[in-house]
Amino acid sequence: MPTVDDVLKQVGEFGWFQKQAFLTLCLLSAAFAPIYVGIVFLGFTPDHHCRSPGAAELSRRCGWSRAEELNYTVPGLGATGDAFARQCRRYEVDWNQSALGCVDPLAGLAANGSHLPLGPCEDGWVYNTPGSSIVTEFDLVCADAWKLDLFQSCVNVGFFLGSLTVGYIADRFGRKLCLLATVLVNAVAGVLMALVPDYVSVLLFRLLQGLVSKGSWMAGYTLITEFVGLGYRRTVGILYQAAFTVGLVLLTGLAYALPNWRWLQLAVTLPTFLFLLYYWCVPESPRWLLSQKRNTQAIKIMNHIAQKNGKLPPDDVKMLSLEEDVTGKLSPSFADLFRTPSLRKHTFILMYLWFSSSVLYQGLIMHLGATGGNLHLDFFYSALVEFPAAFVIFITVDRIGRRYPLAVSNLVAGTACFIMIFISHDLQWLKITVACVGRMGVTIVIQMVCLVNAELYPTFIRNLGMMVCSSLCDVGGIVTPFMVFRLVEVWQDLPLAVFGVLGLAAGAMTLLLPETKGVALPETIKDAENLWRKAKPKENTIYFKIQTSEGPGS
Repeated sequence: MPTVDDVLKQVGEFGWFQKQAFLTLCLLSAAFAPIYVGIVFLGFTPDHHCRSPGAAELSRRCGWSRAEELNYTVPGLGATGDAFARQCRRYEVDWNQSALGCVDPLAGLAANGSHLPLGPCEDGWVYNTPGSSIVTEFDLVCADAWKLDLFQSCVNVGFFLGSLTVGYIADRFGRKLCLLATVLVNAVAGVLMALVPDYVSVLLFRLLQGLVSKGSWMAGYTLITEFVGLGYRRTVGILYQAAFTVGLVLLTGLAYALPNWRWLQLAVTLPTFLFLLYYWCVPESPRWLLSQKRNTQAIKIMNHIAQKNGKLPPDDVKMLSLEEDVTGKLSPSFADLFRTPSLRKHTFILMYLWFSSSVLYQGLIMHLGATGGNLHLDFFYSALVEFPAAFVIFITVDRIGRRYPLAVSNLVAGTACFIMIFISHDLQWLKITVACVGRMGVTIVIQMVCLVNAELYPTFIRNLGMMVCSSLCDVGGIVTPFMVFRLVEVWQDLPLAVFGVLGLAAGAMTLLLPETKGVALPETIKDAENLWRKAKPKENTIYFKIQTSEGPGS
């Protein structure tokens, strides 16, 4: 009996139907970018100082410029050069007293302004920005700065919890239904987040977006890889993730045009309602239908694919079936991931690789937003380097292999972080250039570790291994905001030092993995144990489905 792959070889593995579906679903991947790294623009923290109504009135009366007002009424930098006193403290002075003049008004109160008593900002803050963010609207600075970290961590908590449930929904009720349901919930939650008036509600709706957004991205990834023939799966998988990079570039332009965070949130959310049109544009996966014994519908879709590709369906299409899985009766368990020495080593190393790649990817983006000069240009340049990353994978993965490009990419990312520490802040262009190199390195890592993870586990625990190991990516995303925004207050480049250590350690640990280029996918635990002995590829092809919680660049 023919399988889906057998029929696709005759009606087109990547014909007009697959190209149309691919381009349509790539829009879904691009729309995921504002959720994954939108904090850079939604939560940017501009320069700020305490609001002092009396000082503002004195400034108006004296006709001071903004620079003069800041010089006369705002505390200077601390003894070590930190900005805490300037941003989070104000002079305890009655600015309405008549003794204050217009020329250095505090000179008569103290010989040195630093001897004046300082107090907390009781009247809020003044932000030096023409736009707004959740930071400026809800005053997420000083003592409440941790709430910005929590905002991004909630998204990643949603990714983590969603990855444990959405995959089951897609397998139980279908890829198409899962995609449509998650798209609807994500769009509604995104609009409500832009409209609610308080921080807690914004946090809850962002968490809800996290719960479903990666699920819709995964459903789109699964659909497109199940529509195409075996020879095109890796290609469309890499290009689908490259569409995420297109979303990053578009996000930069929208954020520049819409400096108000609520309008930006609406601008990136409202178009996602159009994805509900997929109900008519994208059919259900025929592979999933066959797994549910719904053969009639699967055959109908295969005939539709043949018609779209301008081919005649084969005569035996009515006998369509799934590829027989000889390991289907084995019941996977969490303990299987640690059952043998090699599997234990692979599992722990892969967990670390997922965790470190997530921390470096999101961390470099957030650090750029926290310390960069021109936020929009810096983000744009660093996003562009993700396109060459896909090209590097294409030319190396089948020529050189997996292990060495993965190790080198980790080492490049880690080394770039260390180099950035020693670059003067006056050479911002050089710092951004090195950051872009690190960003390209970690982008290659994220895309390649997904491939390597699938190739190191035997068939019956392959999905489980992907789910467990890639869940560490979301754990990394949870801790990264606290790591970046809190460590940067201790020392601006301290996060880079941490990233550098993580990247170099990941590069070294990668070398402890076996090379899987040209090696047949392991079917049993024994096969997985013997991966170091490069077996010759088997004649039969093993078809497999990957379910992972990892998003792009995630």
